[in-house]
Amino acid sequence: MDSIIRKISIGADYKNEAMHYSVGQQVYGGHIIHSISLSIADNSYNIYIKKEKEVMPWKKFNSHMAISVEYDLEY
Repeated sequence: MDSIIRKISIGADYKNEAMHYSVGQQVYGGHIIHSISLSIADNSYNIYIKKEKEVMPWKKFNSHMAISVEYDLEY
């Protein structure tokens, strides 16, 4: 799955208190963030992680939160 979202930041204070998640970042016991996608159905952002060959959903953020999205410019 290729994604044009490269990074998502959750929180109102981007520099000091937001949580940042980037594709390729190692998280949760050796898993790697595989992709970040926007679900049009419920207007949420979904983060998928991968370990070996298994890809699974990890986090979901609704649109009512302070969210900053950075897109991959190499698509």
